[in-house]
Amino acid sequence: MRKPIIAGNWKMYKTASEAKQFVEQVSGLVPDASKMDSVICAPSLFLPQLVVSAENSPLRIGAQTMHEAVEGAFTGEISPVQLADIGVDYVIIGHSERRQYFNETDDSVNKKVHAAFEHGLTPIVCVGETLAQRQDGNTGSVVEKQVAHALNGLSGQQVEKLVLAYEPIWAIGTGKTATAEDANEVCGIIRGKVADLYSEQTADQLRIQYGGSVKPSNIEELLGMQHIDGALVGGASLEAESFLQLLEAGNDA
Repeated sequence: MRKPIIAGNWKMYKTASEAKQFVEQVSGLVPDASKMDSVICAPSLFLPQLVVSAENSPLRIGAQTMHEAVEGAFTGEISPVQLADIGVDYVIIGHSERRQYFNETDDSVNKKVHAAFEHGLTPIVCVGETLAQRQDGNTGSVVEKQVAHALNGLSGQQVEKLVLAYEPIWAIGTGKTATAEDANEVCGIIRGKVADLYSEQTADQLRIQYGGSVKPSNIEELLGMQHIDGALVGGASLEAESFLQLLEAGNDA
């Protein structure tokens, strides 16, 4: 049985004091890591203090993106070495907003995934289709292509350790949510693609999240689906109460 994983993606929200207060509020109430994984992916500015604040808690801290290079003249970027050095455990790679606004490509996603593994970080790799692609009936082919590019060159053991997040672009921040059945269908396509690329065993071990307007009101139904092992959560992860409700659902899944 795959262990559930709930990851909050704060995007460009909160101040440093608000971030610290949030972690102090939830850290003592996070479910044991033997039952599920709980992650907050915060703005890079806050990562060092959040790692310290969560030190004695099952709550893990993640970054929202990174550069693939170890170091270099890349003004404003953060390297995997820098993230690993401060104790970050996870990093989101290929979020649709990074692809849409910051020119992230399938090729750069693959490079970043390899860099994450090289430096002991667990990548949360995002894939998903636009509304136009879905309406044209291309959801499956788009997602399969993104998965194949993202995993290119990885070993089966590496794939078993990463997290794939299916986030339909049309459902992010819009209030629209794919039905649990639709989300499960696409997560099943993802799992099937991994089985084709690697093996049934690798596909069975892989954890797949759903992301897109996930809330306490729909999390239980989503986690009840065969191929959905957790959630990548935006707005509902910003408040301690709603984030803890999401974790409770994951712990009961």
